[in-house]
Amino acid sequence: MPGMVVFGRRWGIASDDLVFPGCFELFFRVLWWIGTMTLFTYHKGHFDCNGRGVLHSYLVGLLVVLALIILSLCATVYVSAQGTITNPGPRRSMPALVYLRALLYIPELVWACLGAVWVSDDSKGCDPATVGAVIAAVVASWIILLFTAIGVVFVFDPIGNPRPRPADMEPLGVRDLQSNEGTQFFSTARSLAVKVWESRLRLMCCCLPQDESHRAAFSSISQLVSGFFSDTDLVPSDIAAGLALLHQEQDKMERSRDPEVEVDHSPSSPIGEDLETELEKAAHCMQFAAAAYGWPLYVYSNLFTGPCKLSGDCCRSHAAEYDIVGGDHLGCHFSSILHSTGLQYRDFIHVSFHNQIYEIPFFVALDHKREAVLVAVRGTLSLKDVLTDLSAECENLPIEGVTGACYAHKGMCQAAGYIYKKLVNDGILNQAFSIAPEYKLVITGHSLGAGTASLLAILLRNSFPTLQCYAFSPPGGLLSKALADYSKDFVVSIVLGKDLVPRLSIPNMEDLKRRILKIVSNCNKPKYRILLQGCWYELFGGDPDDFPTEMDNRREEELSQPLLGEESLIIRHSSSYQSLASDDSPAHTAAHLPLFLPGRILHITEDGPSRRSCFSQVRYRADWSNEMAFRSVLISPRMLADHMPDAVLRALSSLTSDRPFPLCPSSLSNSSQHNAI
Repeated sequence: MPGMVVFGRRWGIASDDLVFPGCFELFFRVLWWIGTMTLFTYHKGHFDCNGRGVLHSYLVGLLVVLALIILSLCATVYVSAQGTITNPGPRRSMPALVYLRALLYIPELVWACLGAVWVSDDSKGCDPATVGAVIAAVVASWIILLFTAIGVVFVFDPIGNPRPRPADMEPLGVRDLQSNEGTQFFSTARSLAVKVWESRLRLMCCCLPQDESHRAAFSSISQLVSGFFSDTDLVPSDIAAGLALLHQEQDKMERSRDPEVEVDHSPSSPIGEDLETELEKAAHCMQFAAAAYGWPLYVYSNLFTGPCKLSGDCCRSHAAEYDIVGGDHLGCHFSSILHSTGLQYRDFIHVSFHNQIYEIPFFVALDHKREAVLVAVRGTLSLKDVLTDLSAECENLPIEGVTGACYAHKGMCQAAGYIYKKLVNDGILNQAFSIAPEYKLVITGHSLGAGTASLLAILLRNSFPTLQCYAFSPPGGLLSKALADYSKDFVVSIVLGKDLVPRLSIPNMEDLKRRILKIVSNCNKPKYRILLQGCWYELFGGDPDDFPTEMDNRREEELSQPLLGEESLIIRHSSSYQSLASDDSPAHTAAHLPLFLPGRILHITEDGPSRRSCFSQVRYRADWSNEMAFRSVLISPRMLADHMPDAVLRALSSLTSDRPFPLCPSSLSNSSQHNAI
């Protein structure tokens, strides 16, 4: 950081990002030079075959070119390893080395062509080993040139034109210009960034129909993403280094933290319902939430038996009763739901696998064991679901009887509205309760399905006062404070470990960006050492780094000033950095409206050490928590694994059964029970 400026533009790579690729290429080039020198020495420069003069010139020239490339790579690696992330002064000669290395591609290209000509025209009568070596050298040259071109494409920044410097009368490093010219410049830059991100989304989603709803979603997501990345000069490796440092810092703080006081019951829990009862209900509902994913999760959870069980059901003709199923042409999804839930086809009222943006699959079934009409909403399983997830703007959701601001996640609001219309307008719930009028309504889902289920429960609450909702791993940026408080009477959110998604909201991501910026600014280690130690720590553990710093006492105003005459850390002022010197979350001061988890929160964590072998036993504990415990992102190797539905089901099964289970992912459940009540 900042991004390196060469060839008249900024690139998505910093001057300290060339250590690892440079070392890799250097190792390869040295071996190549040694092999070429061995071949030349073995023949002592005299070759007994046609085209010996061309071959002699080719090998001599190749040795010289390789020697020059090796010297340039040595200089590049050495210079790139100097300084720190925010102190690029010692690397100021890096652009010149990049220009030199780029020039050396010209003679390499010429010699590759020369070698190819010799092999095709003048190699007759030569030693086959010599011909093979030249062919290998030519192929290697073309492979390196190809990978270089691919690398240039990857680090190309479409909005990387050099930014104009601030006017002289402005304080150095301040980019939030007040003049009309500055305002116009940033407006143009933001507009360009939105267009670039929209083009990227269109390319990624080229298989989707480009209708009006998709175009609107692309535009909304592009504005959100471009706004998030537009105020800092971070490159991807800076973010990786910051995450590695932040993970170690969080682990060090966790080890030194005093044990927290346990909450022995939910403050909002109805009388007579304790933690064990809620866990049993949650474990039961999680089977339906997981079943909603259809055959992919079923096969993943039953690798050896799942394909065999489904193979006989997927392709055979189905009975007329299967007409309740929509969007499942082969019947594999519905067959997996039958196997997962243990229900019969007559227990299902409606099953829909129709999937579009803002329209996600769900099913309605009669749960005779719990005497409930159960609505299960599927989580993210397609690119269309991802677009629904990313539509994270706030949308008004006025609810009768709720005072205060009522708004929620736009994409999930739209999805909940779609299912609400199906349930109510199409008479699906009326049909279900006409069959079982004494049953109660239960809504459940995981991830995207959990957020949609929570909003659906809010929409149906006035019509069904006794309904309950169990939301597994719901997104953190879901409900306004008023709606979150309102939902505590009938929604229970279940979160496993350090799951990323319940901590995922725009204010939390702004907080994460602020923390990354602060920690990389303070660390005085070069980036390559941070990344090496971070990889070692993630793979093998050990003690967290002590974080030697060079700017412990810097005031936050100074952080926006250039370091050693280089570019500012912050391109333009953002509310994320109003309290950069503080560790407090900016969730309450950020420009984005704060959003919270729904309902009461049940947090499941592992007892014992965080690192254990695959075949060791794991014990879980469950405690009531609150939304403030999820206001920042926790960096961990399990931040994604803890979100998987099979992991949540495994933990709940462990808490509600006495059977021992190993920790390995192939298991359906985990070890012995341990409840913290």
